[in-house]
Amino acid sequence: MIISRTPFRISFFGGGTDYPVWYRENGGAVLSTTIDKYCYISCRHLPPFFEHKYRVSYSRIDMVREIEEIGHPAVKEVFKFMNIEEGVEVHHDGDLPARTGLGSSSAFTVGLIHSLYALKEKMVTKEQLVKDAIYVEQELIKENVGSQDQVATAYGGFNRISFLHDNSIDVRPLIMSSERQNKLQNNLMLCFTGFSRYASDIAKEQLKRTQEKKKELSKMHQMVDEAISILNSDSTNIEEFGKLLHESWKLKRSLTDKISNSKVDEIYDTAYSSGASGGKLLGAGGGGFMIIFARPEIQQKIKEKLNDLLIVPFQFETMGSQIIVYQPNQTYSINESDA
Repeated sequence: MIISRTPFRISFFGGGTDYPVWYRENGGAVLSTTIDKYCYISCRHLPPFFEHKYRVSYSRIDMVREIEEIGHPAVKEVFKFMNIEEGVEVHHDGDLPARTGLGSSSAFTVGLIHSLYALKEKMVTKEQLVKDAIYVEQELIKENVGSQDQVATAYGGFNRISFLHDNSIDVRPLIMSSERQNKLQNNLMLCFTGFSRYASDIAKEQLKRTQEKKKELSKMHQMVDEAISILNSDSTNIEEFGKLLHESWKLKRSLTDKISNSKVDEIYDTAYSSGASGGKLLGAGGGGFMIIFARPEIQQKIKEKLNDLLIVPFQFETMGSQIIVYQPNQTYSINESDA
């Protein structure tokens, strides 16, 4: 049995500049952190006593003979990409629901690839995990996804992630005092809007408008370093980070009318009018989780105003994707002399 644990992420600034169509021409960057909410992937060699060769458990259970019969697109493409020929069982669990803006799809892909490398008794670097996951999602599945989630979930931690013109990626951990980091943590609320969405559909619309939204995307790129300057300056009021989130949200909403809706606007406006400094929908938009920046002393008031919504406690995480159980089982073979 192999079990991988891969964290979900919160992206604060720069989302949208991590799409290849943008950063290959203009460069891109995001500021993000992983959190202590995880995707768990367990896998093992499947004994050859069953009619099926592959058993994949997610929101449904696939028990099939051929890889092409697997219903989950990421599992199917990863199995083909990694040349999984022996019988395998894969099981998925997650701390939070999918399609909610926390990078869960890429956490799944990264965690699955990580688990299968371990099943093959191979060590893999975080850099290779990122490279493989991006290739699977963008080139094989052909999802409308950027490149930040694969990096964030594989590496873990609070990072400035740069996307360069030549397709290379630079990951630099953010250096700030523990006091500053705790202050930031204490000012953040993670709120579930109550509904999910398909990020690929929203991203497809956003990508169509990339060229006409150059000004907005360039400003969103610039905000990454503005946010880092705020966090690196102990003399700057931490609320400036929240105010910058507010400005970033206004820019993000302008990229396409599919990013927000009346329900999302109502939630955000309620939090903002109750004293929040800022916030934003996480991920592509349309629903899922919202991050709210609010002083600790007013968070209870916001919770009361949003009493029909779930506020999820969380902590920053630093480890990224890990193999937490490594107990490889024996493979089965037929003794030809007995056949």
